[in-house]
Amino acid sequence: MTSKIVVNNIEADSGVSTVTFAGDISVTGSAGALSATSVTSSGAVTAGSITVGNTLINSTSIGIGTTDTTGRNAGVGTATGTLIYNTSTNAFEGYGPQGWIIVKTLETLQISSPTVTADTSSRTGYAVFSFTGPGSIEVTSGSGDVEYLVIGGGGGGGGWVGGGGGAGALKFGTLPISPGTYSITVGGGGTKGAPSPTPYPASNATSGVDSVFATITSAGGGGGGGYAGQGPQNPGRDGLSGGSGGGGGGADPGFSSGTGQPGTGDSGGTDGSTSPTNGWGNDGGAGYPGSAYAGGGGGGAGGNGGNAPGPTGGAGGAGLDYTITGSTVGYAGGGGGVGNTNPGPATDGGGKGGGGAPISPPGSVGDNGTANTGGGGGGARDSNIAGNGGDGIVIIAYPTA
Repeated sequence: MTSKIVVNNIEADSGVSTVTFAGDISVTGSAGALSATSVTSSGAVTAGSITVGNTLINSTSIGIGTTDTTGRNAGVGTATGTLIYNTSTNAFEGYGPQGWIIVKTLETLQISSPTVTADTSSRTGYAVFSFTGPGSIEVTSGSGDVEYLVIGGGGGGGGWVGGGGGAGALKFGTLPISPGTYSITVGGGGTKGAPSPTPYPASNATSGVDSVFATITSAGGGGGGGYAGQGPQNPGRDGLSGGSGGGGGGADPGFSSGTGQPGTGDSGGTDGSTSPTNGWGNDGGAGYPGSAYAGGGGGGAGGNGGNAPGPTGGAGGAGLDYTITGSTVGYAGGGGGVGNTNPGPATDGGGKGGGGAPISPPGSVGDNGTANTGGGGGGARDSNIAGNGGDGIVIIAYPTA
């Protein structure tokens, strides 16, 4: 048999600050309010509103009152989940396993660009900015991580018994950003080496230019080496160092060929992988040291350029595939070296092989590095024309929700 006490009012007696109930508490009436310094109940508490100290609970809201840092820190054994408004920090704070933290509403990251239009059509739920020239983005609200793909310009192909150009360094990852303006530089491709120069020796190709987004800089690819001169004692020139190294030039019979140069990026890149601090970049290959007049391949983001195996030029180093835009695209492949009989092939994103045989067909050209992938240019020989390096690119993507 249960008992029931019905009263109009409970007032604290002298020395009494806590009223304890062993069952449910139900407060009814016109006000339906319960106010106390401390209430302990083993059952449910039902009321139109409950006020304990400066904390209020009613049917539509919770008022947690205020305190300051001193008052907050005076609590002993604070329970996880405790919420306060701290007048010292002017912020809501919550207590969890890591201690007190400020609780705030997270604003959705909003980015605009005065130089390019965001295109979300190919990647659901993301805005994508692709820069093929200089520009900027402006974070107008919120903060968070953005994905980036930053590739330097590819190196030019060697212009006379030339090695292939190296690809620009490839950097992919995420970067935290907050409101402000971030400048972007897209590196141009390197210039091809001069064909059949007079006076000798031939000039080397030039390296690609760095691309930059915020704190991320990707080095341009190294230019391909050329022939050192004309006559009986002409070694090949070395390629140039860069994000990926340029391939070495070929040589006269009995003389040393040009060496491929190391890339400043790290080797071991795989499709879609997050890059290390230096980005992905590999070494260029060496030219052939005999009478084949063949140049080495330029390095790519996914592999080294090939050494010229004989009459055939060295193959360009492999590029890497990324889907940051929503479509799979190959980037940063190395250019192929010139060959006496067969040009060295190039791979994803790179310039294609160098020029053909030295006499037949005349006027053969090394292909340019693929535009806006950072690919290296192909090498060429004699009157043939080498390829320029492909311009780099900067792509930024972030979730719209």
